[in-house]
Amino acid sequence: MKKTLLSLLTISSFFAEAQVKPTSASDRLKSIEIRKKLSLESVANKSSFRNIGPSVQSGRVVDIDVNPADPTEFYVAYATGGLWHTVNNGISFNPIFDSEDIIGIGDIAVNWKTKEIWVGTGEVNSSRSTYAGLGVYKSSDNGKTWTWLGLADSHHIGEIKLHSSDPNTAWVAVLGHLYSPNKERGIYKTTDGGKSWKQTLYVDENTGAVDLDINPSNSNELYAGMWYRTRKAWDFEESGKSGGIFKSTDGGETWQKISVEGAGFLTGDGVGRIGLAVYPKNPNIVYAVVDNNEKRTSSTSVATTSTDTSAYTLNTFQGITKEQFAALDNKKLNAFLRSPRYRLPAQYTAESIKEGVASNKYAPNVIWDYLYDANTALLTGTVKGCELYRSDDAGKTWKKTHTEPINIYSSYGYYFGKVFVSPIDENKVVLTGVDLLMSADGGKKFKSINGPSVHSDHHSFWFSNVKDNHVINGNDGGLNMSYDAGKNWSKLNSPSVGQFYAIEVDMAVPYNVYGGLQDNGTWYGSSKNIEDNGWHGSGNYAYKSINGGDGMQVQVDWRDNRTVYSGSQFGNYNRQVIGATATGRGPRGNSVKPNRELGESALRFNWQSPILVSRHNQDVFYFGSNKFHRSFSKGDSLVAMSGDLTTNPTQGDVPFGTLSTMSESPMRFGLIYTGSDDGLIHVTKDGGYSWNNINGKLPKGLYVSRVVASKFKESRVYVTLNGYRNDHFNALVYVSDDYGSTWKQIAKDLPYESVNVLREDPTNENILYIGTDGGLYVSMNGGNSCMMWNKGLPYSIPVHDIAIHPRDNEIVLGTHGRSLYIAGLGEIQKAAK
Repeated sequence: MKKTLLSLLTISSFFAEAQVKPTSASDRLKSIEIRKKLSLESVANKSSFRNIGPSVQSGRVVDIDVNPADPTEFYVAYATGGLWHTVNNGISFNPIFDSEDIIGIGDIAVNWKTKEIWVGTGEVNSSRSTYAGLGVYKSSDNGKTWTWLGLADSHHIGEIKLHSSDPNTAWVAVLGHLYSPNKERGIYKTTDGGKSWKQTLYVDENTGAVDLDINPSNSNELYAGMWYRTRKAWDFEESGKSGGIFKSTDGGETWQKISVEGAGFLTGDGVGRIGLAVYPKNPNIVYAVVDNNEKRTSSTSVATTSTDTSAYTLNTFQGITKEQFAALDNKKLNAFLRSPRYRLPAQYTAESIKEGVASNKYAPNVIWDYLYDANTALLTGTVKGCELYRSDDAGKTWKKTHTEPINIYSSYGYYFGKVFVSPIDENKVVLTGVDLLMSADGGKKFKSINGPSVHSDHHSFWFSNVKDNHVINGNDGGLNMSYDAGKNWSKLNSPSVGQFYAIEVDMAVPYNVYGGLQDNGTWYGSSKNIEDNGWHGSGNYAYKSINGGDGMQVQVDWRDNRTVYSGSQFGNYNRQVIGATATGRGPRGNSVKPNRELGESALRFNWQSPILVSRHNQDVFYFGSNKFHRSFSKGDSLVAMSGDLTTNPTQGDVPFGTLSTMSESPMRFGLIYTGSDDGLIHVTKDGGYSWNNINGKLPKGLYVSRVVASKFKESRVYVTLNGYRNDHFNALVYVSDDYGSTWKQIAKDLPYESVNVLREDPTNENILYIGTDGGLYVSMNGGNSCMMWNKGLPYSIPVHDIAIHPRDNEIVLGTHGRSLYIAGLGEIQKAAK
């Protein structure tokens, strides 16, 4: 998104003052030794975690590599779930990358002749949950041991290509940092098996290599997709003229840009993410998909007369004038206002709004302003989006294959951008996006092959080189296989690789665990669950889905263990009674999202908006937008109890200046703390009637990932700060014993890993549990020192949330990549005495 100079300076000056700098590669490498020390010296590892699933919804697949001689053997790489191997066509998988210092993967390459596996860490999909990698790894024994090959500052790797005959030569497409500029990006080449690397293609510190393909019969001929993109906490610039297609004819030693003016491919500021595919049988044929960020011409015109018979859409009210609003048809306007999608409060009618616009009480675009929110922006594409080009002369000239738009990117083409061509049919092409499309005529026309058992948001695809109707698809919901080109699909989701954002527990016997997952809604299931495929016979899976979208925070009323608050991105929460017939506004119960009056300033909602049920009185429900809201009636009639509790920053195209965390003291009703994504912390001691900023001398400009009011001392509060959105990975944990008047940094011996969550032990005030992007840590002395607790876990795994069950004395981890884990706390508590 392009900004005016003033708005850029306004936001940038705040963070310049904050002096938030990216963590260096050398510091991140130091973390490896720190982690080893904290793990080896850990008495916590006397206790082991066990995984309780779920697996059926799976997690984001980023790459697939299949044995060309035996397609029942293949490898699957997950964004944050590691690398898995199957030798029985996906019936079962084994993890083979769990012992390494990083688990997030961008791409894999397998030399099936030598059985060497290359792993590029850190995915390139550039989302809110895209974790930075540590470079390239290689194994020669099917993952029993791994060798780190360098490129530590690459962060995100889009592709690895191997030489067809020389096992020591490989090329890596490095996209580089997500939230900051850096020079270690572009194309890297090794000729000694990864012992050393040479950067052979570099454009600038914001333009990296997102994709790479090679002529399989001539390894001197390579194509690279270069992508200009900058992301900040408040804004994502997804395209730029420095991006484009580059070609090498000398084995990647030198490169020339071939997507130049006159060649037929997209040029200019609209060039977004690019994907490439060389047709193996005739390498002169090359496909390239691009996310075209040029603005599309609106096909929806503003209704200007009362005789217009078309139904009104939200776009009708964008940029409308006072005179045009007066001319709107009342019947159709009322139909829009009462439509199930929008359903404005009953007091707003065509007549009352028209009167308000006429009297200047409302601006003419008041309906657009009221209804256009972050979700609408996310799901409504305003750019041209997905376009497919083909070259028949090895990249000299290009031609767009289609005349009609390919609408599969919505507003986030940066998340997809891959093209795949059948190895035996030059006209059989697959595009990945929200939908999965296949063309049989070289990209002129496409049809969806996204079956009912196939999740949306697709990232990887494989064609058999013998029978190209045999295909495998990787998406946000895991892995699917088809033997009839997508007419029918099987689901291959036995690994527990769910990406949890947040979790909660209830007080049932046995208790249940609830959690929201990336693009997989909210699920709940028994804490006693053991994953196996026995449920296939009964059809009764241990976990149940309770809402869709990206699942977010969950709260449960412990009085009945059935009243649940859950929802999806940007604050779209509801209250429902599990097992009851749905009532209220939607199929999932009653909406509990705060509203505003028509004409009032818009509220801002975090991707994972914080919600909270008061344990002092569970009819009391709290909600955080950029303000603090309270309800005495289980989320009905929410009232704003504060002004803006953020810096109220100038907005980009990513919602910013929102509350990110809340906590009420277990010892005192109405003692509540809030933290925001732009670094502010506030406290109220009277239930929200008055607020004080308590940042003090804490670092500025960092996302407040957690604020936790102590259950042991009323005046004690903990804060964790997270610099992920600045590529700043320092672990920052603080405690105050005077309601936030002064702060002390604790857990200073943690490695360079952003901190997501902190919880107190249920019985010992000196025991703290800290979840980072690298794992779980325990302090037994109030934060003076820490140890790693990773027995039963992958060596590195993002821990997004922690729930402590006080009755059963257990800890539950919500990991972002390996679903849920549980362990008892008894041994930890004994060791701390």
